[in-house]
Amino acid sequence: MTFQPVVPFSGYTGWRFLERTLEKQQTAFNESVPVKRATDYFRDTIGTIQTAEDLMKDRRLLTVALGAFGLDDDVNNTFFIRKVLEDGTISDDALANRLADQRYREFSRAFGFGGEELVRTGLATFAETIIDRFEARQFERAVGEQDNNLRIALNLSTALNDITTQNQSDNARWFAIMGSPPVRQIFEGALGLPSSIARIDLDQQLDTFKRRANATFGTDAVGDLQARDAQEKLIRLFLVRSQIETGTAFNGNSIALTLLRGG
Repeated sequence: MTFQPVVPFSGYTGWRFLERTLEKQQTAFNESVPVKRATDYFRDTIGTIQTAEDLMKDRRLLTVALGAFGLDDDVNNTFFIRKVLEDGTISDDALANRLADQRYREFSRAFGFGGEELVRTGLATFAETIIDRFEARQFERAVGEQDNNLRIALNLSTALNDITTQNQSDNARWFAIMGSPPVRQIFEGALGLPSSIARIDLDQQLDTFKRRANATFGTDAVGDLQARDAQEKLIRLFLVRSQIETGTAFNGNSIALTLLRGG
């Protein structure tokens, strides 16, 4: 039987509940039969995979590999995924580097099948690294079946860490945020930006995101926004403003107090 996360509330109240119960809920989810069957097989088998073609031939392995990066819906797009992996990330014209969604670059880099890179599937720590990500992303996906805003909030810490690790300059980090749909959604919501901002020039978008971040957090340095208190404020603003837009959960006075007091 599949473990269903307990999410009794929506919005920021739901987030605070998830924070308090996350460790126990994640452990129960990891031990559920479907998840454990998938991770045990990955752990036992991934070391035998040396090429992207090998991975495409094993749907069970591919499901875990893609699921670890939130790319579950691409499990049938094997030609596309093989190209992403075989191109690697070293060359500027590699497919992963040309895609707006930064998750493909993270995925390709993690496996290292692109010719210039080290194939990582045989490394001692590789299986557990991917399994940890898979379990976290699949728990988030299960939460998302009840509240998608909570799903992307759960992913924020991992996503920001990937972005800061893989991009050295601050502008590059902001472009990566803008190119990651779930992270962008949180920042747009927290900074009070409309989704229509995506239609303006990229440099103008960058300037707008940085100015709003400075006004809201007192900094536009992405590294500073990785701090625990900054992430919590990002999530709180995102969730509470989402509730304002949908008119759910709180009345106007309690929403205002939540914004002012920090929950």
